[in-house]
Amino acid sequence: MIIRCWGARGSIPVSGRDYFRYGGDTTCVEIRTKDDEIIVIDAGTGIRRLGNRLVSEGRFEVSVLFTHSHWDHVIGFPFFKPLYRPEARIAVHSCPLSQGSMERLLAETMRPPHFPVPFEQVQARVDYRGICLDSIAIGGVKVSSIALSHTNPGLGYRFEEDGKSFVFLTDNELSHVHSGGCGFRDYQAFARDADLLFHDAEYTGSEYEAKRGWGHSRFEDALDLARSAGVGGLGLFHHNQDRSDDQLDAMLGRCRELAPDLDCFAVGQDWERRL
Repeated sequence: MIIRCWGARGSIPVSGRDYFRYGGDTTCVEIRTKDDEIIVIDAGTGIRRLGNRLVSEGRFEVSVLFTHSHWDHVIGFPFFKPLYRPEARIAVHSCPLSQGSMERLLAETMRPPHFPVPFEQVQARVDYRGICLDSIAIGGVKVSSIALSHTNPGLGYRFEEDGKSFVFLTDNELSHVHSGGCGFRDYQAFARDADLLFHDAEYTGSEYEAKRGWGHSRFEDALDLARSAGVGGLGLFHHNQDRSDDQLDAMLGRCRELAPDLDCFAVGQDWERRL
């Protein structure tokens, strides 16, 4: 299983000299399975560059899993070039919960006056499939899901292949249980012994009190989860839009001071690892 990040920023894309190292695109993560199948998590602005790469490779069969439908996780969908290729086959996995169907929600991002090309003109075949708190198989990868503790319902995911596991929990507030969300021990069990965990780490401890209930975590809470779950590595994710590269480095340095025995790093776009 190869994991690639195409965007790790939260809330809104950013650009400029303060964001060169970790990037400014919003959430999009790619998984390549051992059979070279392609799984994509979320369609933030990072999916535009991923789509360019897939077209250049002649790859047009993709599975896309959505965590939820906030703007920063869907805004790149209309710019995903495989959508406009008739040979493309895109399987969209999501859970409607209270947000409505993902088909309707994605179509809304492409309706006037928001976008010039209506959803009905998409040329790819897009199949919509449910994944509500259950497990599915995508090729040889087992995909399990868990409800996120966030301001709107959403899902976190665990991917397992050949004894290796990757857990993705962005937009997840560990110190506050939102309606429909889970508690710390539930996420601890879900991430237990994972080789790699990406977790929302939007805030420092001093920033968090003014933002409690907004649906995001302190990096210290993400670190506590990683250590208590016995994961192999922790990727700090969903970087605040105002956090510069130097500030992220300082957060990362503190993370490593608190847990010198843990492989802790800040996820940046173009980051890649093979499990």
